[in-house]
Amino acid sequence: MDDNNIVLTKSKKFAVRIIKLYVYLKDEKKEYILSKQIARSGTSIGANIREAVRGFSKADFSFKMNTALKEANETEYWLELLYETDFLSKEEFDSLYNDCCELSKILTVIVKSSRD
Repeated sequence: MDDNNIVLTKSKKFAVRIIKLYVYLKDEKKEYILSKQIARSGTSIGANIREAVRGFSKADFSFKMNTALKEANETEYWLELLYETDFLSKEEFDSLYNDCCELSKILTVIVKSSRD
């Protein structure tokens, strides 16, 4: 992993947190539906960023970064649902949601600048 690329680093750390959340939800809360959804979207952010960074063209880069942004937005939604259905405490939600929103903001800037 490229430690100098902040979006790669942050997205991988976020994916690790999401995997731990999935295990917690599945094992401790016995929640099996939303946990699979958030595991898929939350880990897909970093996978798409990594693909973008190693992309073959500017169009490929832009497409993959936009896909990562969409996955981040979806992950925000699943986090909101998990909080509003009492599967996450306020502290757990705030921590994960803030990290996800930070990734979304970074990705928004990247997507906008890649269009120019």
